[in-house]
Amino acid sequence: MRFIQSIGIKVRIAEMGSGPLVILLHGFPESWYSWRHQLPALAKAGFQALAPDLRGYGKSDKPEKVEDYDIQHLTADVVGIEDAHARRPRSPIRSGAREGGSPGWARPRSCRPGSPKPISTTT
Repeated sequence: MRFIQSIGIKVRIAEMGSGPLVILLHGFPESWYSWRHQLPALAKAGFQALAPDLRGYGKSDKPEKVEDYDIQHLTADVVGIEDAHARRPRSPIRSGAREGGSPGWARPRSCRPGSPKPISTTT
């Protein structure tokens, strides 16, 4: 477990492995712990698997304003997590469960010009 700064907030992430980046985004009312079984399996398969506590959950920061939980902020947090693990080519795989699927799905539309389009899945 460690913390990273992501677009103005502190985000706790659990991570295992090395290789292509996989970001696992939990739903309501869960935390990184929802992915505890997938983290070692993905690491064993040759991936670097990350599971953050999304903003407002677990040990990540909990902004007070309701507006700070809109899709733009949630997606920006995912961008910040990706930036903290920058590598080339930058095409992480994102998997989101329930509410975690929205920022994972929205992220490809907000890619920086010239960067590869990441893959996103939802469950």
